[in-house]
Amino acid sequence: MPLPLAFFDALAKAEDRSLSPLTFTWPMHGFPGGQPVSFSRFADWRTFVLDLGLRRIAPEPIADKFERGQKLILLAWIDFDLFTTGELIALTALELALKDRYGLKVKRRKGKSLFADLLMHMVTADGLDDSKVPMLQRCGGGSVVGYLTGEREPTLADRRNGLAHGDPFGRSGAGSYCAGLFELVRDLIDYAYRDFDLHLNSASESGRKINADRAVQNF
Repeated sequence: MPLPLAFFDALAKAEDRSLSPLTFTWPMHGFPGGQPVSFSRFADWRTFVLDLGLRRIAPEPIADKFERGQKLILLAWIDFDLFTTGELIALTALELALKDRYGLKVKRRKGKSLFADLLMHMVTADGLDDSKVPMLQRCGGGSVVGYLTGEREPTLADRRNGLAHGDPFGRSGAGSYCAGLFELVRDLIDYAYRDFDLHLNSASESGRKINADRAVQNF
């Protein structure tokens, strides 16, 4: 649902950061693990959050869920704890996307598709490697594939569980803030739908829009 301009006005006025910038770590060129970034103007923060939107067409339920995560990140302007809440919503959108794309191929007994198995499938069966992750291309290096396959911890599945169960001090801090996690999730959803063609789907798909257009309307 599109947000009214009054919402942005109220949010911008709710927290004056001219003297106390919003500062956190984020992947930067040459520093894929993160470097400090600061925002003292709400307009710059809004631009940053909008740039984290999906860049490929995805089914509406998945795009809607991901956008809810973006809205929560936008609200982190007031309380940064909401950033991790937005990450959790984004991870649930990713899991939904992977079930949609790979669910029939990745099933255990009783028909269950586990998030960790779906992430592994992206690498072992769908060709994902670090060279195909835009965030790493933007940063000029780094590696994330191990966090999908389980070779590095905490895995993305660990982080989803940590965020969902409020466990910031659990396994390797899986429930705490992770620099670039939201952008990585965006890249993975984009990858899963890189060949998605709306015209090959049912008539119910016809109303879906390119996500870049949705972002302008919803923010």
